[in-house]
Amino acid sequence: MDYGIKGRKAIVCASSRGLGRGCALALAEAGCDMVINGRDAARLAETAAEIRDRFGVRVTEVAADVGTVEGQRALLEAAPQPDILVNNNAGPPLRDFRDLSRQSMIDGVVNNMVTPIELIQAVIDGMAERGFGRIVNITSLSVYMPITGLDLSSGARAGLTAFLAGVARPVAHRNVTINSILPGKFDTDRIRANIEHGAKKAGVSVEERRKQQIAEIPAKRFGTAEEFGQACAFLCSAYAGYITGQNLRLDGGLFPAAF
Repeated sequence: MDYGIKGRKAIVCASSRGLGRGCALALAEAGCDMVINGRDAARLAETAAEIRDRFGVRVTEVAADVGTVEGQRALLEAAPQPDILVNNNAGPPLRDFRDLSRQSMIDGVVNNMVTPIELIQAVIDGMAERGFGRIVNITSLSVYMPITGLDLSSGARAGLTAFLAGVARPVAHRNVTINSILPGKFDTDRIRANIEHGAKKAGVSVEERRKQQIAEIPAKRFGTAEEFGQACAFLCSAYAGYITGQNLRLDGGLFPAAF
């Protein structure tokens, strides 16, 4: 399907691996030129080379921590007038809430709430002036269904969700949309780390813990970064202008709700 965004400029944060990488690949397939980002310069270069080779689009690499002022500045210097912004950042590791220090809580909120808001502040008016903008935030199913040990991540992402619910409406008439995708259990480095942590805590093998996790999902599998990326690309498409302020759960049916 032609998403109608060929030649558009995208910033995809934390896109050297995992779900962010899936989004970058899907947007490149749709014809977008892009800035990709990650902390590991070598991994970032590999992803950039693959995108260029497969899709022939222009790719700029920004090796930086998107949670820092310097990292954000580097992204915006590389693409001062983006048409598309995909907000993504690593969440805090599993940890009992009793063990969270004040600084670790501040860091979690900065990374998973403040940082995406700051980037949106920087790009939204330009998008509105040009009459096209697509902002997609990668949050988590834990916004709806908190996960024990990821309370800080859940809280920060829920705060972002509530914050942007109001921000999305005033720019909708300028063809600027703001939506979030809430991943459930996807086959990424993060879930593999969580499975290892859970296996150790439960005293079972990693494989047994993996099977337990899959059994809870109605689809009976983990999601893939590729299908996540395609959902993101559609929300960024020319045909998604009537979708805004929404939270798309991609979870294989894990969250048991009708609405």
